[in-house]
Amino acid sequence: MQFSSKEEILFLTSNWTGERLPDGRPNVSADLLVRLRKLTLEEAWGHIYRLGYKYQFQGEFMRTNPDDDYRLVGRAVTATMMPTRPDLQALLMKQGLEAEGRKGTFNQWVIESLIEDDVLVVDFFDKVRDGTFVGGNLSTAIRTRTKRGGAVLWGGIRDMEQIVKIEGLQVLHRGEDPTPIAEYVMTGFNTATRIGGAVCIPGDIVYASKSGVLFIPAHLLEDVVIGAEKSHVRDIFGFYCLQNKIYTSAQIDTGWTVPMMEHFIKWIAETESAVPFRHLVWDEELQRAAEDDKRRAETGPSVVV
Repeated sequence: MQFSSKEEILFLTSNWTGERLPDGRPNVSADLLVRLRKLTLEEAWGHIYRLGYKYQFQGEFMRTNPDDDYRLVGRAVTATMMPTRPDLQALLMKQGLEAEGRKGTFNQWVIESLIEDDVLVVDFFDKVRDGTFVGGNLSTAIRTRTKRGGAVLWGGIRDMEQIVKIEGLQVLHRGEDPTPIAEYVMTGFNTATRIGGAVCIPGDIVYASKSGVLFIPAHLLEDVVIGAEKSHVRDIFGFYCLQNKIYTSAQIDTGWTVPMMEHFIKWIAETESAVPFRHLVWDEELQRAAEDDKRRAETGPSVVV
């Protein structure tokens, strides 16, 4: 086997057709990551769920900065840990140290690979005691290497009093313990992994907030961001209309008519809070509204018996 095999990463992310990072992971644009940070988890989740990606979200995390609204967004670097056994430990350490020329221990190998806008994603089989993947030193290394990043750990952390002082860092984890990391072996580095009930592959886009963590396939990111932005600005318009009694809740929650869509598009063009969404194109939605209007005109209002 080989840790962080470029060939395996290319295979796992074969749906991606754009540029790639040196290790083979999809190199999604920084602009899409910036736009994603402004959206809610539910807005991003809806699009991939409708496409059949039903195991991409996991909640039930603790956060090193629970009062921070900062949304952790970046490209996944994955690692999978298992309970140790002597023969497997010896084989995998030899592979990393001798065959691949790595230094230190399993968790250090992964952290030393991080670059800007990465997020570390580790399945530590929900181990907290002796499962503390990072402490103060390695958390500092994560922050330094990723710039805006952090980590999602299905395991523990230590040195919380040091970690909370690292500005701009967010680590999702399962608990704290003073014990150092021990009794484990890394069986995967940049391979498909599981975080609770969610699946993550290297290069997935990690979106972590107070709600939990969402793993977005890189080849779907642009569609997810556009769809989420449309949902977001429609909600802003809907709240405005409800607060000002322009439309009823039934009108807002059901299919919009062509006059409503035209009102909405005019509102985007004239409203300051909608400026970030003026790049969006609404031709498909207008066409759908026209088809719905025609169908309603032909069939008349539905009657509940």
